Amino acid sequence: GTPSSPLAEAIANYSHLFRKSEGLYLSYPFRERMEKDFLHFIKGKSFDLIVVSDSEAILGIGDQGVGGIGISTAKAVVYTLVGGIDPSRTLPIVLDVGTNNQELLDDRLYVGWSHKRVKGKPYDEFIDTFVQLVRKHLPHCLIHFEDFGVDNARRILEIYRDKHAIFNDDIQGTGAVTLSALMSAVGVTKSKLSDQRIVVYGAGSAGVGIIWQLRDAMIRIDGVSKEEASKRFYMIDKEGLITQGFGDKIRHGQEDFVRPDDEWDANDRHNGKIGLLQVVKKAHPTVLIGTSTHAGGFTEEIIKEMAKHTDRPIIFPLSNPTKLVEVDPSKANEWTEGKALLATGSPFPPAKMPSGKDYIIAECNNALIYPGIGFGAVLSESKTISDSMIIAGAQALASLSPALKDPDAALLPDFGCAPHVNFEVAVAVAEHAVEEGIAGVNWKKEDVRDRVKERIWHPVYGTYHYDAAGEKE
Repeated sequence: GTPSSPLAEAIANYSHLFRKSEGLYLSYPFRERMEKDFLHFIKGKSFDLIVVSDSEAILGIGDQGVGGIGISTAKAVVYTLVGGIDPSRTLPIVLDVGTNNQELLDDRLYVGWSHKRVKGKPYDEFIDTFVQLVRKHLPHCLIHFEDFGVDNARRILEIYRDKHAIFNDDIQGTGAVTLSALMSAVGVTKSKLSDQRIVVYGAGSAGVGIIWQLRDAMIRIDGVSKEEASKRFYMIDKEGLITQGFGDKIRHGQEDFVRPDDEWDANDRHNGKIGLLQVVKKAHPTVLIGTSTHAGGFTEEIIKEMAKHTDRPIIFPLSNPTKLVEVDPSKANEWTEGKALLATGSPFPPAKMPSGKDYIIAECNNALIYPGIGFGAVLSESKTISDSMIIAGAQALASLSPALKDPDAALLPDFGCAPHVNFEVAVAVAEHAVEEGIAGVNWKKEDVRDRVKERIWHPVYGTYHYDAAGEKE
């Protein structure tokens, strides 16, 4: 999504680089006056978008306490740069609920609340106070949740998604851009989403978010049942394939995708675990998605095994940053003799096809889609962001895929096209909100494109002319 390393460094050293406040800091010890602080900050201003983080799971560098305001600010800037949202109408917020990062707790210069993270009921009540404040005072303002811990992220999304327009980038943004890349890939292979057998390696918030998004699309686009769609997935975490035998180790959000134990026998288990290679040998996946941060997890043996059973293996090593990627895409390309359809989570140079032609590696960059989803929801004053609005955005992105014109081209548009892409996503999302009847504006579907065009913010100073016959005091 956002440029990881320099940004991660700035966030990690936030207290030492601190010069002035950016955005709004809502701190747990001052929760009694949250409304007062909030109203003081928004007085006389209008907002379309709030980007909020509690900084528990930042950019692969973990818990960063109050420094997470840096990610809220950066994401808000991306909404402006590629989504067209007016920057004066965006509000970055950090919810300071403490930190479990010992380095920060030991740092005398730490500018946040030097206390262990608040958990359980007190945490939920603090989040609720915040969300209800936004609902009361900024009812049309989209709330974009960023870098919350995996369990809190999904729970917060489920609690509030039907009550307000909220979006969780780590779950829904990653899911949506991956869905777009997969739609392009199945377009190349002339198959359907619901025909795929999908192995997801890494069962954190990104992995689970992708599975939910792909399943939802199978149900809505191909018309298969929820049970049927759930059976298309194999989810693997550090302990191996998640099966019924995991019992209480099965996390919230994973329940529907647990495999029956009787599919596997003793020969499939190695030290009690069913590993990735074994799953590939037995399930013959057509799609392999990596969200594990296990560098090199997709070995030559695994990729070659996969290629034995499918003509065009679809391989998405999505882990960030580059050094944690499951397989270098040029290796996957070489081991499949140029047959693999590839997308990654970080930028990679092109791979060489056997013909000597360059194969451009698509980058599954959330910024190709979340600014457009957000902008579309804001413009249509949508009461919620529904699953079908996200799918409409993903279909708009997939329809712009270079691979649909040339099967050897990239599965997603280049990031350089992000403003154009997000415009199309915003139009699709707003049209869908109007069609679904959840838009707060009274537009006809055919007017949406012009309305979106009118509202794009351009960084241009207006020209003022002196009018001698103008208003007099």
